[in-house]
Amino acid sequence: MSTAHIILGLLQQQERTGYDLKTACFDDCIAHVWQADQALIYRTLDKLESQGWVGCTIEIQHDRPNRKIYRLTESGEAELNRWLCAHQPLPIVREPLLMQLYLATNRSNEEIITLLEEEQIAHQTRMAQWDAVSPNFPLAQEQPATGQNLGDREQVIHQLVLELLRRKEQVYLDWLADAIQQIRACS
Repeated sequence: MSTAHIILGLLQQQERTGYDLKTACFDDCIAHVWQADQALIYRTLDKLESQGWVGCTIEIQHDRPNRKIYRLTESGEAELNRWLCAHQPLPIVREPLLMQLYLATNRSNEEIITLLEEEQIAHQTRMAQWDAVSPNFPLAQEQPATGQNLGDREQVIHQLVLELLRRKEQVYLDWLADAIQQIRACS
C-alpha cells in the first residue's frame, strides 16, 4: 500500500489542496489507519503530478500565498482503479512490544508486567478513541415503510473498517491480560 494511492483515492472524492489532504483527511478522517506528514504529502503530490496521475490549478490569492488545488486525472483514476482491485501483500509485522518481550527473558517478572501494563493502558486509550469515532459512522438503518437503507454504502464500509480496528484492538487487549496473568503465575 502506498501513500500515493491513498492520495489518489482522496482526490477521487473531491479536489483538494495539499493542506486539505493533511488536515481534513490524514489528520482527521483516516489517521487511525494511515498517517502521513506534510512533507510526504507534498513530495507524493509532486511525484503524482509528474506521472500525470494528478493535475493542479493555481488559485491566486492576494492576501495569502497562492493555493495549488489538485484533481485526479483519467490516468490517475485508471491507476487508482487498478490498485483498488489488486490484492495487497500482508504487511510486515513490526511490533516493538513483542521484540521487547522476546528479548526480556533476563528481566524480572515485575519489570515485564510493568511493561505489559503500560502497553495495556496505551491500547485501552486507543480503544476509547475508536469508540469516540464510532458515533460518526453509524450503521445503516432500515427505513420502516420501504425497507430501504437510509445509510449509504460509504457509511457501511467506513463502519466495517472501524469494526475491524476495534476487534484487532480487543484481541490485543485480551492477549495482554492473558500475558500479564501468565507472567504473574511464573515463579
